Amino acid sequence: MSRRRQVIKKPILPDPKFHNVLVARFINCMMKQGKKSVAERIFYSAIDSIAERSGQPGVEVFQKAVENAKPIVMTRSRRIGGQTYQVPIELRPEERTSRSMKWLIQFSRERSERTMADRLANELLAASKGEGGAMRRREDVHRMA
Repeated sequence: MSRRRQVIKKPILPDPKFHNVLVARFINCMMKQGKKSVAERIFYSAIDSIAERSGQPGVEVFQKAVENAKPIVMTRSRRIGGQTYQVPIELRPEERTSRSMKWLIQFSRERSERTMADRLANELLAASKGEGGAMRRREDVHRMA
């Protein structure tokens, strides 16, 4: 009988500008090589750009984009009797959020706009409308499951 260790997560403090934990998590996920100030600058300029273009508060558009990109189920490989099957499993809420944030960041990095702030702003706007690369990935994952 194996013993499982209880994992205690360190609480993430809300970001200084919007006092939102989801924003802080997104910035942490976006950060490369510990450069948090660079990630914050990119994110906040993207949010300002979204607010200018859409006429809605940028944080609300961001939250809607993350919510839209959340997958409900994923497939896991299970080996049964010498054959490998793709078995659908339901995701926990934290896993859904982290996957959607990773996809939004990944697809915004792959876009062709000039600055990362523009790429992120356009990907977030597209995801809030139900379009874009992250939404395509979500649909593909759901189709597989």
